[in-house]
Amino acid sequence: MAFTNPGPSDLTEWIARIRGRDMPVFARTVDALRRIIVDDRASASALAQVILKDAPMTTKVLRLANSAYFNHSNQGINTVSRAIVVLGFDPVAQLALSVALIDALLRGSVRSRVNLEMARSFHAAVQARWAIQRKGEQQGEEVFIAALLSRVGEMAFWCFGGDQAQALERCMSQGGVREEEAQQVVLGFSLRHLSAGLVREWKLGSLAAAAIEGDARSRGPERAVAIGDRLARAAEDGWDSVAARRAIREAADYLGLPVSVVSAEIIANAGEAARVAAFFGAPEAGRAIPRAEVPLPEPEPPAPPAAPDASLQLRILQDLAAMSLERAAIADILQLVAEGVLRGVGCERVVVALLTPDRLHLQGKMGLGSGGEALCARFIFPMDGDPDDVVDDAIDSGKACWVNPARVERGGTERLQAVTASESGFVVPFGSATRRIGVLYADRNGRPLDEESWRAVQHFALQASLAVALSAADGVPS
Repeated sequence: MAFTNPGPSDLTEWIARIRGRDMPVFARTVDALRRIIVDDRASASALAQVILKDAPMTTKVLRLANSAYFNHSNQGINTVSRAIVVLGFDPVAQLALSVALIDALLRGSVRSRVNLEMARSFHAAVQARWAIQRKGEQQGEEVFIAALLSRVGEMAFWCFGGDQAQALERCMSQGGVREEEAQQVVLGFSLRHLSAGLVREWKLGSLAAAAIEGDARSRGPERAVAIGDRLARAAEDGWDSVAARRAIREAADYLGLPVSVVSAEIIANAGEAARVAAFFGAPEAGRAIPRAEVPLPEPEPPAPPAAPDASLQLRILQDLAAMSLERAAIADILQLVAEGVLRGVGCERVVVALLTPDRLHLQGKMGLGSGGEALCARFIFPMDGDPDDVVDDAIDSGKACWVNPARVERGGTERLQAVTASESGFVVPFGSATRRIGVLYADRNGRPLDEESWRAVQHFALQASLAVALSAADGVPS
């Protein structure tokens, strides 16, 4: 039977389409995270900034960071900065990458095949992580992400395949045709090759690529990924099936343990995989995991507009005080200050701006929130010493300013408002009493500000000033 399929005609065109049209946001996130992951000099604050640009990603990363599955120390984690300290730089970067992937796929036309492929991916990832950890290796998170990414082509195709996905589904439903054979008939290539191409295109890591290409003789971490994949697929026929028993024996051989010891753990992993999928925001995929008969967390409702959170402010201020006493890097402290204003105070745009070494310009160094990065790039002011200008005055006199519509007629805000395009905002200097080094700017993108938020932003700026003072007392340049 012949299938007529308008759309991409070969593997190369499919890779280009998914990258450029269907998942461009994911591609940009991957690029930002990859640059940080491969840069040995990248700071924790740089990673936190990438995550904090995306409010849903921030919420999910923190939720995962507080889950027992990833947070073995059971330490409460309130901020992205703290997550990096507790879990480590690479694990948090990899969690962010996987959250970005799942979110991008869930934005597509989710259908039963997507849930099946996503269920396989989560199930394989949990089984693979269990296998490498049971073997006593320290690559659990890396293996988990590699297994999750190893079916990226399958998941993306069923999300965005359109007419060709329908044609493939019809071909597969005829019976007697293996999945890869049907893929060759309809598409001219295997979806596994699409996964391999996307992994290479997005540079998602050598382990994911090695796992897809496969080497049955390997005893390295890619073997754990392959075992996880086989366990996930075999479970679809039931744990008593021939395929499942064979996959369990392979896992037992890899670990050097009796089948009777590992089989119960492997079956229990299916329930764990369902919970993990729900934590990633994919509860439907969790329910599709075979034998995952466990209560799943309800999906989270959409995040409401940013609102002040006094308890979160207090926890972040406590973390800041501890970091100051520990003489943490000023850049890391300013990162946490900005996160506190964004998430704790409920501001929508936050910019940390610093004076240049010659003190002739004030320049944005860090921007968070919706439009925060773009605002940071524009946040450049010559220091002219004009006492009537709110930016100059903040540095020269150390006075904080709440810019609001009532002040517009008094002058002094023209330069600032030309850059921020907002009538309302907070400008709060920080540094030592005799030497200010920068300002903290925050607003709500035109929405009203209030007295409580005004006081809270000043508290965060004060904490930044204390850290600068302690650093100066130690003789450390700010």
